[in-house]
Amino acid sequence: MNAALRILAWTLALLLVTLPVVAVVNGWIGAGHWPLRTLRVEGRLQRVDAQRLRATVLPYAARGFFAVRLADAQAAVARLPWVERAEVRKRWPDVLEVSIVEHRPFARWGSDRLLSQHGRLFPSQGARMPVGLPLLDGPDSRVADVVALYNESRALFAPSGVDVRALKLDARGSWSLVLSNGTDVIVGSSEARLRLARFARLMPQLLSQKQLPLTRADLRYTNGFALSWPSPTAARAVAPQSQGTT
Repeated sequence: MNAALRILAWTLALLLVTLPVVAVVNGWIGAGHWPLRTLRVEGRLQRVDAQRLRATVLPYAARGFFAVRLADAQAAVARLPWVERAEVRKRWPDVLEVSIVEHRPFARWGSDRLLSQHGRLFPSQGARMPVGLPLLDGPDSRVADVVALYNESRALFAPSGVDVRALKLDARGSWSLVLSNGTDVIVGSSEARLRLARFARLMPQLLSQKQLPLTRADLRYTNGFALSWPSPTAARAVAPQSQGTT
């Protein structure tokens, strides 16, 4: 046998060995012989829709044990609403395991996203919105700053029995809040913590002077606040030192 025939023989032998393996791995044959029959989900699903998860994984599982593309399946699961992290594995002979860590919501963020307790933003579209979440907003790069001021503000107003329902940092760097008693608080862009601390300290005294709710407080004054009550004629500027409190 000459060299050309030997090369051809070896090539044919190699193809006979490798082609069946390639066919099985790519799902061309064998999917019916080694099907993935069981979907096993690790972790308790509270917000991820189980039927939608099954429908997402099924097309990948249909390729069979050897041909299933785990990375593609994992990426598809990770795109589902409320999924923070996902891992897809296979177990012989017929099990596809999906491990999911759900986002734990901390607040709404802007008009169409949520903020997780780990500080990650994710879309709210398709998600069942939990009741009672505060509304936060600001540049994505300032998430940590917004959360920090929100937490500090809650602590400042808590002694008065008032909570913070919304907090926003606009594109110009100006802060504003909405309190649980309905008061809109305009803080401004400088000395936000100092202004809030001063206002929170004096708010019980200010509220005691009126039977009507305080609708708006503008803290952007060096020596006082501009307060607005329901009656337009009642709006007036109030200096902190005039309240008899230091």
